[in-house]
Amino acid sequence: MQVFVLGGGVIGLTSAWYLAQAGHEVTVIERQLHSAEETSFANAGQISYGYSSPWAAPGIPTKALKWLIQKHAPLKIKPSISPELISWASKMLANCNQASYQINKSRMLRVANYSRDCLIQLRQDHAIDYEGRQQGTLQVFRQHAQIEAVAKDIKLLQESGTRYQELDVEACIRAEPALANVRDKIVGGLRLPDDETGDCYLFCQQLTTLAKQAGVTFKFGTEINSLYQIDGTISSVSTSEGELSADVYVVAMGSYSASLLRPLGLSIPVYPVKGYSLTLPVLNSEYAPVSTVMDETYKVAITRFNQRIRVAGTAELSGYNLDLSQQRRETIAMVVNDLFPQGGDMEQAEFWTGLRPMTPDGTPIIGKTPISNLFTNTGHGTLGWTMACGSGKLLADLVSNVKPDIDPKGLDIYRY
Repeated sequence: MQVFVLGGGVIGLTSAWYLAQAGHEVTVIERQLHSAEETSFANAGQISYGYSSPWAAPGIPTKALKWLIQKHAPLKIKPSISPELISWASKMLANCNQASYQINKSRMLRVANYSRDCLIQLRQDHAIDYEGRQQGTLQVFRQHAQIEAVAKDIKLLQESGTRYQELDVEACIRAEPALANVRDKIVGGLRLPDDETGDCYLFCQQLTTLAKQAGVTFKFGTEINSLYQIDGTISSVSTSEGELSADVYVVAMGSYSASLLRPLGLSIPVYPVKGYSLTLPVLNSEYAPVSTVMDETYKVAITRFNQRIRVAGTAELSGYNLDLSQQRRETIAMVVNDLFPQGGDMEQAEFWTGLRPMTPDGTPIIGKTPISNLFTNTGHGTLGWTMACGSGKLLADLVSNVKPDIDPKGLDIYRY
């Protein structure tokens, strides 16, 4: 079949790759001049399978109220009467209970752990180099209450077969030697040894090359305007190059997926949660992380590339605004300076922002829609790269009407 993948970020790319591997004639339509120039461009650099957790969790409403008055808080909300934000926030609050959290986290782990296997296979089959490191993620705790709270997550990790290690301060330092300089600031950690790191943008550029070699066509610099529907099927997509037609259409446009689907009568609760990152040169390797360190207090990830450090975090609910906030910069700069002083050159740091496509339950929306030839692969939030390969392979199997390797139940639009 001829398949159009709408969107050229990491999710669109992996969708196109696995669709091509399944024998389909694939075209990626992307408004930017290259792949992965929006949300996938300067993300946290984490491929964090074990850290796949919904933001909607018990206790979050109370924490959110406290965060509103903190200077360096992980969540910021700009006052808005946007009906989309009100609806999304209401649905998220409805998921902040233990029963929903367990269901949502188990779904996310199902996709994430499958994605781990798919990425390993992809890396074995092709010479793809994205400054990747397979040295795990260390979640560090500054308060003993955080160690107690993580017990519920550990139970779900056990049930999903995800490896983990509970660490005291000295064990944290063995995993990340530079933390020895700030041992008084942490009380313990949770290490997920199967997690990986790397530059998502580099990964996407190399996958684009591989996809082209596999026969995928890319239409870069092409705006997507709308989808046309006739008798319950999509007949064409309106673009800046005119109307284009295929047999199947896959919407993988991140935060912009909802607005494309809405005129078709399809409502998906995907909201743009704004995140920020700093990328700075390594100044002294002995003072820099060796993999990814997640500061649980501030929800900021610090990731090591070859000669760079990527610091990413904060969640800002401000619609599609892409302005760079100096206050958010100060927060993520404070965290890296606090845990890894002298590790990176802050004077040469590059500041970036992107919109993460977040669902209120944290789980992506992958699979069929009520329109027979229309599929979605969107809503991955902060875990786009983590879930990308598994999501792409699952999507390709569903399009091909092949029984997927994992149960797709609860992952598509019908759960809403």
